[in-house]
Amino acid sequence: MATTQALAPTAGPDHPPPTRTGLSPLARYLLVRLGLLVPMIWLLVTMVFVLMRVIGDPIQAALGGRLSPAQIAERKAEAGLDRPILRQYWEYLTGLLRGDFGVTLTDNREVSDILVVNGAATLELAFWSLLVAFAVGIPLGRIAARYRDQLPDVLLRLFAILVYAAPVFFVGLLLKLAFTPFGWPSSGRASISTELTLQQVEPQTHIMILDAILWGEPALIWDVLQHAMLPAIALGLLTGGIFLRLVRVNLLQTLRMDYVTAARARGVSERRVLSKHAFRNALVPVVTVMGLQIALLLGGAILTETTFEWKGLGYQLSQYLIRRDFLAVQGIVTVIALIVGVMSFLIDVIVAFVDPRVRF
Repeated sequence: MATTQALAPTAGPDHPPPTRTGLSPLARYLLVRLGLLVPMIWLLVTMVFVLMRVIGDPIQAALGGRLSPAQIAERKAEAGLDRPILRQYWEYLTGLLRGDFGVTLTDNREVSDILVVNGAATLELAFWSLLVAFAVGIPLGRIAARYRDQLPDVLLRLFAILVYAAPVFFVGLLLKLAFTPFGWPSSGRASISTELTLQQVEPQTHIMILDAILWGEPALIWDVLQHAMLPAIALGLLTGGIFLRLVRVNLLQTLRMDYVTAARARGVSERRVLSKHAFRNALVPVVTVMGLQIALLLGGAILTETTFEWKGLGYQLSQYLIRRDFLAVQGIVTVIALIVGVMSFLIDVIVAFVDPRVRF
């Protein structure tokens, strides 16, 4: 009598090979990335601490000449800057774990409060800027790849180089000069009347567009959108130029793959080959680079927010640098470093789900 014997599934894309730890390749990949995230964040916050101490005495820099020596000494004791450097470092790390980023010297404001109020503004600007970057970079990159070495491709490559090379504050000034004569708002996050109205929203998110939506008045929503357009375009074009070139290059590489050639041999139209077969795979490197662009957006936000008086983290950082309030600078830069580290990890996670090849 014949007996049937169960066959073990063979290893393949749908059945990854078993591991000694019993973890799937995706779980192992995420654990490794998470393990690398902790020392990276520790290194970043340590560098911020060391640099702020190398600059000199923050109390003397911010308040010297306005307070007597006795008052300076008292403020140092209150801030813990008269203690040994290793104890300061330990208190700095434990404070970060508790969510305590310190208190500013010049206006006695909790840095955590700055992160909530002004950080929401920077988050909103980064969101609008990414929308502009995607709206500009991805479709124009597809067009450039479709018409390789033809006039549209040449013009789009030139455009990508120009928007990437142009300083973001210079682009911002050009936009202000171009649109201000037509009555377009070019400073602030909203008009004064809108800001006063949105301060009454409960609960207040400090993200203007969300607060305007919660208030439910179309005129307020339109006012917020108008104020966001010029700074978002100025900052978004910088990243959009990078996305344009990335999409173009990766699409051209993907279009030379064997499965694309096979699709063409089956009579699939060039438009369908581009949109259905090549485009998704070409986006994987764009997603990877997108995490790196978060740091570029945060760096560009300092100049953009200053140019358009958009009161976000970048604007506040520039103001505290002018005042030489290095404790405030330390807190804000630490948070920016944490954001970059966490976003890098999240992008690794997204790439792992989009492209299974990175898990092995």
